Amino acid sequence: MRIKSLLKNFISAVKGEEKDFVSGSINKAIFMLSIPMILEMVMESLFAVVDIYFVGKVSVNAVATVALTESVIMIVYAIAIGLSMAATAVVARRIGEKQPEKAATAGIQAGFLTIVISMVFSLVGIFFAKDVLRLMGGEPDLIEEGYKYTRIMLGGNVTVMLLFLINAIFRGAGDASIAMRVLWIANGLNILLDPIFIFGLGPIPAFGVEGAAIATNIGRGIGVVIQLVALFGTTSVIRVTVQNLKIKWDIIRNIVKISLGGIGQYMIGTLSWLFLVRISAVFGSEVLAGYAIAFRIIMFTILPSWGLSNAAATLVGQNLGAGFPDRAEQSVWKSAFYNMIFLLIISLIFGIWAEWFVRLFASEPEVVKYGALALRVICCGYIFFAYGMVIGQSFNGAGDTKTPTVINFFCFWMFEVPLAWVLSRTFELGPLGIFLAIAVASSLFAVVSIVIFRKGKWKTVTV
Repeated sequence: MRIKSLLKNFISAVKGEEKDFVSGSINKAIFMLSIPMILEMVMESLFAVVDIYFVGKVSVNAVATVALTESVIMIVYAIAIGLSMAATAVVARRIGEKQPEKAATAGIQAGFLTIVISMVFSLVGIFFAKDVLRLMGGEPDLIEEGYKYTRIMLGGNVTVMLLFLINAIFRGAGDASIAMRVLWIANGLNILLDPIFIFGLGPIPAFGVEGAAIATNIGRGIGVVIQLVALFGTTSVIRVTVQNLKIKWDIIRNIVKISLGGIGQYMIGTLSWLFLVRISAVFGSEVLAGYAIAFRIIMFTILPSWGLSNAAATLVGQNLGAGFPDRAEQSVWKSAFYNMIFLLIISLIFGIWAEWFVRLFASEPEVVKYGALALRVICCGYIFFAYGMVIGQSFNGAGDTKTPTVINFFCFWMFEVPLAWVLSRTFELGPLGIFLAIAVASSLFAVVSIVIFRKGKWKTVTV
């Protein structure tokens, strides 16, 4: 009977039938929000794997072009993620206050801001694509082969930014199922179009690596169109009308203020990872490859954790808006506990079968050795980090993006990176020292987040 009820709720979550998350069972609210968010991120991850698979069939230069362009687009992602965090926080708060009209207005203001920022990157991509690749260290033959890819990806970055943003608006409104369906359609189209535009089909010529960029922009562009239809339609919790299209500078300033913390969090995480990669490189390509593989495996397997974390952020925003701070706090603790159980299971699986997972991506004995070591050690810290993930996103959901940014800065830049260097070099632990530093820093992040969260200042943040 319980399995039947669970299946029924799963189908309901995918369909998006539940709209009220400020009353009733907290457990059910977490389930209904997290399921579509988890499925949304699974598709995003699947697309990344498939995309690089097809590009890898073109040439080494093609893969290098994608890598160099992605390094620049990380800046775009950072801004998009920061704006998305702000949009989720503000929209969730207005929905909790039973003011969907103001939620729609806030979402549109974030959209205006996103379009203006994306235009700057578009101009850079259209007119300076070759210079961008040259600045990133691309060789002349790589630049000639790949600059059109860079031009299209940067020139059409508005599709990526709007896809991120509008899905964040839907999540803040509790319409996570719409966000899931949009991303599945967008990335599903992307996967189908990739081989067609890369290798050619019928009247469509083979564009090579440029085709991957064309497929991405078409797929995500169609996704944005679907999002806009939903926003201006009658079925979404948020319904945009002509009245919402007026520019509200006070709302835009508020969104900018909140988004700066989100941008900072993403950049801190990205740069700390790059620093650790640099430290790992000292010990040889086998260590570097093992660490990179382990990191990708971990990031893929903790996707459900981000679904739970995003669900907690929405629940915090809506319940604070509804005037239920205690319910918001209960939602966080329950989400964090479920996340810990999930990551505990993942850690046990990696502890037993770490080598098997790494061998899916590499066969060299030394790479497998260090990849398995990284999985086992790092995941010990992720058991504790489960709480840090949820609480960090909950701060963001409350509109307090500054607190997790500061915690990230001290735990990962000021503690993790120096500790990795000291343990691996000074104490001569080698790669083990790097992996231990990651596990310890992740645990510290969780402890600090819990201590600050329990003080409750996030409950009084206004957005």
